[in-house]
Amino acid sequence: MYLFILALHSLVRWFVLISLLFAIYRAYRGWLFNKSFGKFDNSVRLVTATIAHIQLTIGVWLYFISPIVSYFLHNFHEAVHERQIRFFGMEHVTMMLIAITLITIGSAKAKRKVTDKEKFKCMAIWFTIALLVILSSIPWSFSPLISRPSFRPF
Repeated sequence: MYLFILALHSLVRWFVLISLLFAIYRAYRGWLFNKSFGKFDNSVRLVTATIAHIQLTIGVWLYFISPIVSYFLHNFHEAVHERQIRFFGMEHVTMMLIAITLITIGSAKAKRKVTDKEKFKCMAIWFTIALLVILSSIPWSFSPLISRPSFRPF
């Protein structure tokens, strides 16, 4: 079960990144070029937030069945000094919760804005900040700090 959820979490991250990048592109395009905020843009906003929440659900599930996190929680005083264990036990989950919160707030605030320009601007700012948090907290395969495969097999 653990390996399946881990692979699923690894796969869904690409959907999160792609949808977030596309939403940011649409937001900056609409904001800077005074486009109208249509149904498609609203759908992009909603789908991006939904995919992020699906990833959050999978991530929370993974957090509670992970042997790495279990070790971290049961051996906190020693584990907090081990970079890889601390990353998955504390840093990754905290930063991703912050990122999902930013996406949720940005989506909700954009929905409530009156003008199209305000909607796009709100989405652009909040989603960009969330993307930066996410990019800094993914265990990239090329990272010198913490490294995991870019794609995990099922």
